[in-house]
Amino acid sequence: MGGVRELAVSFVAPGPCGVAIRDRLKHLTPQDEKVLRAVGAHQGALASRDLKTRCADGLEHGADTWAARKRELTALSSSRIAGAITKATHDQWALARRCQAAHIQNLAAGIKTLRHRLSLPLGQKGTKRAAGGYRSKSEWFRKSRRLAALEGRHAAAVADWRAGRVRVVRGGKRLLNTRHHLTEARLTEDEWRQRWEAERWFIAADGESGKRFGNETIRVTPDGEVSIKLPVPLAHLANTKHGRYVLTARIGFAHRGAEWADRINANRAVAYRIHLDMDRGRWYLTASWQRPLVQTIPLETARARGMIGVDTNADHFAAYRLDRHGNPVGEPHRFGYDLSGSAGHRDAQIRHALTRLINWARRVGVAAIGIEDLDFTPEKTREKHGRRKRFRQLISGIPTGKLKARLVSMAAEHGLSVVAVDPAYTSLWGAQHWQKPLTTPHRKMSRHDAAGIAIGRRALGHPVRRRTAPPPHDRSDRAGHRTAQAGPGDRGREGTRPPTTDRPPGGPAPSGKRKRGTSASKTVRDAPSTQQWVQDSLMCTG
Repeated sequence: MGGVRELAVSFVAPGPCGVAIRDRLKHLTPQDEKVLRAVGAHQGALASRDLKTRCADGLEHGADTWAARKRELTALSSSRIAGAITKATHDQWALARRCQAAHIQNLAAGIKTLRHRLSLPLGQKGTKRAAGGYRSKSEWFRKSRRLAALEGRHAAAVADWRAGRVRVVRGGKRLLNTRHHLTEARLTEDEWRQRWEAERWFIAADGESGKRFGNETIRVTPDGEVSIKLPVPLAHLANTKHGRYVLTARIGFAHRGAEWADRINANRAVAYRIHLDMDRGRWYLTASWQRPLVQTIPLETARARGMIGVDTNADHFAAYRLDRHGNPVGEPHRFGYDLSGSAGHRDAQIRHALTRLINWARRVGVAAIGIEDLDFTPEKTREKHGRRKRFRQLISGIPTGKLKARLVSMAAEHGLSVVAVDPAYTSLWGAQHWQKPLTTPHRKMSRHDAAGIAIGRRALGHPVRRRTAPPPHDRSDRAGHRTAQAGPGDRGREGTRPPTTDRPPGGPAPSGKRKRGTSASKTVRDAPSTQQWVQDSLMCTG
């Protein structure tokens, strides 16, 4: 296809498999906070010790070492708390391994690009698919030194991967580095220490189906009473029997409260986590549970009522509605957001924009939303884009992975499906085939709006271009129909016009063969003659 890469097949994104809701623990007494801090510090120390042991085991870990660690923790807490700590440790170690593999892949991509550009002559121009040579000898030298540094990092990372060594910081690497920049962070040493200790606390418990209210360690009753099974060394702090401490706070989940109540009344597993937000000085309880995997609807079912194509940009979603034939309907829509500021602000902006998009999709009556299956991981390296720092910052700021997961989760709650398509050439072909034809004095079409149409058409299974080339006038029957997206059985497709017959205004159209009325003559030649022709006798010969 002239250098155009093969496009991936569109698919319906699977729905969410888990749910998490959160509520604030209000009106805690000083004794309640004292107990929570003591439990968090004690179990946090156990979690840190267990993570250290797990990282030291590396690839030699097995069922025996896991059982040994759990027995050691059980003597210092309880069997259920030990199980929760060891499970969290394994999840954290596995996450570190995945991040390590992604880091190795990123280093390998940078090394490949550097080697390619260093092998080219100075000043050689690049192409759309590959960068050219460096501009000067000094730049070539600096990049050669960077290549040596990346090769050293890559070799060290590969050695760690093969040995099973990971580097994990309980509490977060960013908060750890903040200790050396307290002035820039506007924190004192005591404030930083409090944050550091709070992030390393561990007050969590996995759910157990069949147990009372779905959890024996952190129990929440239907009326909102929260109680904690204290570890053995802290059993003296209990204020009720069986070594439990009941908090004065009451929980009432405003979001998904009915679903949560149904689970605990049926004694189905619900996991809980209690944490302290140091910025606000508030305690929160998070409840989470798993959902059974729901079979996604077929792709043809998702396409039955049309599609909304969404183009993701750095500051807005450009959306356009299309019918099932791929024709744009109505006007383009934009849903803006601001990704500057804190992570909480960015997350709220994305949620608000997605909420408006989903509400509009429900109003127009479509069954699916088409988005690009974006992944900018190989595009963020400085070796590929060089001095284009603003472009690298732009693509790094777009939350592609989290955006898709959040859209799938939010759309599933409203009965909408998400169709992921290949992002190749959507902006280019959308602008080429749709931007100019749809631009009118009252409609301003941008490149992003046209890309939304291209994404929607690809999700519907149609080509991006508006029409195929018309067939030759003398071979139209043999060449076939000229409209690409309309099938032979679709009403309204281009073809032979229905017969026009004389009928009264507003009356039914009569059936039968087409009748054509007599038309009045418009030329002198066509006018009927009123004279009789007579042969001239002089023209006769004997």
